[in-house]
Amino acid sequence: MNIDISKAISFAGVERIRQNETELKSLHKALVNGTGKGNDFLGWMKLPAESEPAIFKRIKSDAEKIRAQSNVFVVIGIGGSYLGARAVIDCLSHPFLPLVPGRQDPVILYAGENLSEDYHAGLMEILEQYDYSVAVISKSGTTTEPAIAFRIIKAHIEKKYGKKEAAERIIAITDAHRGALKKLAVEEGYSTYIIPDDVGGRYSVLTSVGLLPIAVAGFDIDKLIGGANTMREKCLSSADPEKNPAIRYAAIRNALYQSGKPVEILVNYLPNLYYFTEWWKQLYGESEGKENKGIFPAGVSFTTDLHSMGQYIQDGTRLMFETILSVENSGKELRVPFLEKDSDGLNFLAGKRLTEINHMAEMGTLLAHVDGGVPNIRISVTELNEETLGALIYFFEFACALSGYLLGVNPFDQPGVEAYKKNMFALIGKPGFEEEGKKLRERLK
Repeated sequence: MNIDISKAISFAGVERIRQNETELKSLHKALVNGTGKGNDFLGWMKLPAESEPAIFKRIKSDAEKIRAQSNVFVVIGIGGSYLGARAVIDCLSHPFLPLVPGRQDPVILYAGENLSEDYHAGLMEILEQYDYSVAVISKSGTTTEPAIAFRIIKAHIEKKYGKKEAAERIIAITDAHRGALKKLAVEEGYSTYIIPDDVGGRYSVLTSVGLLPIAVAGFDIDKLIGGANTMREKCLSSADPEKNPAIRYAAIRNALYQSGKPVEILVNYLPNLYYFTEWWKQLYGESEGKENKGIFPAGVSFTTDLHSMGQYIQDGTRLMFETILSVENSGKELRVPFLEKDSDGLNFLAGKRLTEINHMAEMGTLLAHVDGGVPNIRISVTELNEETLGALIYFFEFACALSGYLLGVNPFDQPGVEAYKKNMFALIGKPGFEEEGKKLRERLK
């Protein structure tokens, strides 16, 4: 992985960057030694190196069982309980997997990440047609969106297969000792995996939360963990920005923020990176957006969004900077054909690979946006595979923790998430919220 900040330095200012790098040296020490804010949620730091091999062995065994008995695997969860897994699976999967002739891999579907009736009704129509298994992911088991989805799917799977076989097709990933889902799993005899107490949801992709769905999809979790561990060693071993990419990224993005750029846009040029961008948005938004501080994380998919958001980025209010996630090589080869009549005027591209053209679009856009006053950071990897994704996941997690510390906030809590839940409970009539519900309904008139 390589980080190029050359197209952002002049906007951020050399002195600001150096000041941040100096401060980050002590913050790096606090993070590594566990003396900073939220230090009871640092379990994610050790996952690639210290997870028990027996857990990986069991995950792979359960994944093979699921793959043998199911055409569809439903992941029930919201936020960090599904985004990390979906990011990796979408990055590595054939873009048209359900239509691939003779496919062996189950299709991974998701539930409980929204409250759409049409979405979940449509899902139930699909599940009626195929053999399926389920992973329900929640520390408490009472988070509204996944709890509703699981209640619906539990009723369906028990009707379809009977309670005994249904219990064999349900895996609960939850708290070790307490919570509604843990209690239900014990009562019903579900196989369970543990979400570590010291790992928050948005940092949980390298636990069973992410690893089980990724393994069911047919990908190598050993390589994913290996890539993460390589990056872990790099991030832990040095606070020198020349050696530690997380320090470099945290320093430059905060220097841009300090210079009046409060919005960061993560740019991808591959459609299978869409959900990686979504995972990144949650990681940074939920970690940094506190105390009226924080860089607002946004995302775009180029070249598609160049025909929409590209106009604003080029000529709109100068409040943003871009971080490009660039992939140098593609896994397949497709070249532009030659046409005798050249009616579309594209014969000058004949014989070129689409990857080459996409890269030129990337470079041209980068230069145009920099000329238009938008700083650009470029993070590049050679290709998308389990190792590079593992490295990117750990890199962004480590840089996020450092960046939160540099802002002066706790990057491991999310107090603001509770506000909407209280209002929602009051409006839908949850017991104990009746009076607040009356007040809110009056405000909505």
